[in-house]
Amino acid sequence: MQVVVYSKQAKDADLPVIQRLFDALHDNEFTTYVFTPFIEQLKDKITFKNPVGKFEGYLDFKTRKIDYMITLGGDGTILSATTLIRDSGVPILGINLGRLGFLANVEKGVIESAIRQVKRGMFSYEERRMLYLESNVPLFGECKFALNDFTILKRDTSSMITIHTYINGAYLNSYWADGIIVATPTGSTGYSLSCGGPIVFPNSGNFIITPVAPHNLNIRPIVISDDSVISFEVVGRAENFLCTLDSRFETITSLHQLAVRKCDFPIRLMRLNDQSFMNTIREKLTWGIDTRN
Repeated sequence: MQVVVYSKQAKDADLPVIQRLFDALHDNEFTTYVFTPFIEQLKDKITFKNPVGKFEGYLDFKTRKIDYMITLGGDGTILSATTLIRDSGVPILGINLGRLGFLANVEKGVIESAIRQVKRGMFSYEERRMLYLESNVPLFGECKFALNDFTILKRDTSSMITIHTYINGAYLNSYWADGIIVATPTGSTGYSLSCGGPIVFPNSGNFIITPVAPHNLNIRPIVISDDSVISFEVVGRAENFLCTLDSRFETITSLHQLAVRKCDFPIRLMRLNDQSFMNTIREKLTWGIDTRN
C-alpha cells in the first residue's frame, strides 16, 4: 500500500512523534511519499529506514496509485490537505498534533496501533460533503470549495456590514452583523459553533447559516438543506470585505455576486473501528464530566 504523509510544518517538539510514524510505516511495509516542503524540513532530523518518495500535489494522484493520505497536525492541516486531494477520492487519516482535533482524531500516543489497524483494514470511510463557491469574478483559483465553512466578514475594525441573503432565489434576510458563516455539518464544530451555531451530525445533509455578532439579537442560526443554493449581496461603509473558504481568504467588494452550493465531490475521512462522531464530541467538549471532581 502507498501513503502520502502531509504536514505544514515540523516543530522540534513533534519530531519524536514524526519519527514514530515513519518507523511504524516502515514496520508495516507501506510505500511512503512525503509532501515536498515537509520533507525539506525533516532533513537531518528524521531517520528513514527506507527511502521515501516526494509528493508535489494534486497531479501526483493522477500518476501514482495512492491509497491513503496521513496528515500530521490539527484540523487546519486536514483543511489544507483538501486543496491537494480535491476530487481524487484519496481518504485522509488525521493524526492530531494540535488541540481539539475533531477531524484529526488519532492521538499521537496510539500511532503504532493506528497504522497496524490501517494495514489490517480495521477502519471505515466517512464521506464529508463540502460546499462550492460561485462568483461573477474569479476567486480562489482552482480550489473554490470548503470542507468547513464559507464566510463573509467585515475587515479590520470597520463598521458592521449588511449581507442580503437569498435561498434558491427567494429573499431570506438582511443580516446586519460583523459577518455571516455558511457551515457544512463538518464545520458545525468550528467557527459556527463559537458563534452560537448548532452541532450537526456529519451525514445530515444540511448547511448552517450563522451570523457573526448580529446587530439584531433576535437573529439566530438556521439549518437548511444542502440542496439549497445560498446567494449574497454585501454592502457597507467600507470599500472592501473579506471572503473565506476554510482558512483561505480573498478580498471582495459590493460588486461581487456570490453563491454557495453543495460541491460535486466529497472528501473521505478514515475512521478507526473504535472511533465514532459521538465519542469525539463527547471527549473534545468534555460532555458528562463533572470538572469539580
